[in-house]
Amino acid sequence: MAPWGERLAGVRGVLLDISGVLYDSGAGGGTAIAGSVEAVARLKGSRLKVRFCTNESQKSRAELVGQLRRLGFDISEGEVTAPAPAACQILKERGLRPYLLIHDGVRSEFDQIDTSNPNCVVIADAGESFSYQNMNNAFQVLMELENPVLISLGKGRYYKETSGLMLDVGPYMKALEYACGIKAEVVGKPSPEFFKSALQAIGVEAHQDKN
Repeated sequence: MAPWGERLAGVRGVLLDISGVLYDSGAGGGTAIAGSVEAVARLKGSRLKVRFCTNESQKSRAELVGQLRRLGFDISEGEVTAPAPAACQILKERGLRPYLLIHDGVRSEFDQIDTSNPNCVVIADAGESFSYQNMNNAFQVLMELENPVLISLGKGRYYKETSGLMLDVGPYMKALEYACGIKAEVVGKPSPEFFKSALQAIGVEAHQDKN
């Protein structure tokens, strides 16, 4: 195998996933994946520009970064591209007032968003908040709209915690799509716009990037 420097020849930036790549979430703050703290430090000590991209939607960026720093990672909130802030920007630009089917841990990201008289639904990895009542509330909001808008913070099927595999937002998003006969707008991975925004943040074009 070619040396590390040779394999990265011509690459100007690196986009790094977080959950399942840098660490496995779980009780007590989760655990860093072997070698990941050192790998991030090596990348940040190189000439490469580094951006962290995550579909994390159970924690605010501040909480996530605090957790990662406690695990030993050199990371700041300003280096993280996450779906909740991106969704807030879309809501403001389009004058949308969401019914929020989200985890309490990320609700603070939506503090500046008007949620009165909802004209769309934002769904994320809501964890225990994925009750029948909350799913049915989201369904009813969408069915009452002439042009229903469902925004999903990612569409993953599952993710890994230290205790095992956990259902992600994707299955619940698909349930609402099926019930309402609509297609969700995905904010986060694997949306191309999500990655483009991360590249813009570090001033790198896609053909110059490695993720």
